[in-house]
Amino acid sequence: MNENAFLSDAKAVIDCERDALSRISAGLGDTFVDACRAILNCQGKVIVTGMGKSGHVGGKIAATLASTGTPAFFVHPGEASHGDLGMIGARDVVLAISNSGETPEVLTILPMIKRMGVTLIAVTGQAGSSLAQIAQVTLDISVEREACPHNLAPTASTTATLALGDALAVAVLKARHFSEEDFSRAHPGGVLGRRLLVFVEDLMHAAEDMPLVDSQASMADAISEMSSKRLGMVGITDNSGRLVGIFTDGDLRRTLNQRVDIHASIVADVMRSSPQTISPTALAAEALQLMQSHSINGLFAVDTTGCPVGALNALDLIRARIL
Repeated sequence: MNENAFLSDAKAVIDCERDALSRISAGLGDTFVDACRAILNCQGKVIVTGMGKSGHVGGKIAATLASTGTPAFFVHPGEASHGDLGMIGARDVVLAISNSGETPEVLTILPMIKRMGVTLIAVTGQAGSSLAQIAQVTLDISVEREACPHNLAPTASTTATLALGDALAVAVLKARHFSEEDFSRAHPGGVLGRRLLVFVEDLMHAAEDMPLVDSQASMADAISEMSSKRLGMVGITDNSGRLVGIFTDGDLRRTLNQRVDIHASIVADVMRSSPQTISPTALAAEALQLMQSHSINGLFAVDTTGCPVGALNALDLIRARIL
């Protein structure tokens, strides 16, 4: 085979799966709404089950539901008939996936699920299958053909199932008014979690760790303070303690290039007035956005009177994995 054959085969697979997704989308209707309502009204957990490739997809669907506000987990149907059925309670909803609707391991546990009064949502490609007949709600994942040239390996059908699971999760997410903050609480170790849960006050250098000098301080004293606090900047305050300026490593280089006598000048003569500031209660991600939009490497956090209460730089954001 040559590279053209590889590419044409790949495009054929993607085209087939795209057509399958279009078919699923066009077929959405009242049963999808019923499934969303069943999940939204669930007083327990959503239990997802399925064998083989359906099981792998089911595990991802359960994880997506769980991370978007719907308590859910995956139960292997084979293990369920050997004790794990005890994980399922009467207040739960079971989402059973089987393209044929006749998977023996899934059908084995259905009578027990039925006797518990559990709401059963079938995800199947066969509307007349045993699974569809016993379920209260049936979602159609039928496809015209698999992307496999032998029409055997689950490909288009698993893609359709995965997309349908995502559609359920997102539709229910929006109905719950599940916010970015809610999402971050389920992902405290992820980038989004850190960006939505870490505040400036969690990262800033405060009190004696802040690099500050009075506006009448000499440049030499300002440079010494900036060097000792190692944030690449020093804040300049007026007689009332309000932040009125900033002097950075970059400003120092520019000042030296202008041959300013650092021993004979005061910092007020070379500082940058009205520096960018941020509230200590702002998200660290807001500090990052402010730094990026103004091409600066550090910020002072100020209170409502304009007095500095903390300072942070890009390295602090990197350490916190915000940047």
